[in-house]
Amino acid sequence: MKTKINAYKISIIALAVVINYIGGQIALLLKLPIYLDCIGTVITAALLGPIWGMIPNFLSGLILGLTIDVYSLYYAPVGIILGFVTGLVCYKGVPKKFMIIPAAVLITLPTSIISALITAHLFGGITSSGSSIIVQLLTKSGLNLTVSCFIVQFITDYVDRVISLFVASKVVSMLPESLKEQIVTRFKKA
Repeated sequence: MKTKINAYKISIIALAVVINYIGGQIALLLKLPIYLDCIGTVITAALLGPIWGMIPNFLSGLILGLTIDVYSLYYAPVGIILGFVTGLVCYKGVPKKFMIIPAAVLITLPTSIISALITAHLFGGITSSGSSIIVQLLTKSGLNLTVSCFIVQFITDYVDRVISLFVASKVVSMLPESLKEQIVTRFKKA
């Protein structure tokens, strides 16, 4: 599928990177057990589809990783998969209301598996996230490190994805129809 790059797409991706960066900074500084670094990615994937959805989280993770949070570099595959899966889930539009709950599960499962493997095998369960404390508590209670990482990762990722989908649905619904017609490409050729 050949897609054309235009100013709208570049602008959406740039804005998404900034949103991801700011959200990631807030979560990191406050040591929140959620990440808030994929809201822009979800918006991009919902508007432009899975291929374009892979770009923002990768770029914001790269910027975060090179500036203040080196862990972000290692989670780049998670961001790429997140954007792709979100683009597939949002094929018919961003889920609204109660449909956010099952959509968040579909998006969370593959990304949580990869995140848990990275966290357990590369970092021994300890990263810059506030959820590392919970991983250590579960591990000390007798659970396997990878299982502990997956449990915590799934719960924190799920909450993060619900928040991201909710914000994305509000943002997309506020866009004027004329603008949406120009930028929404999902699976059609541009």
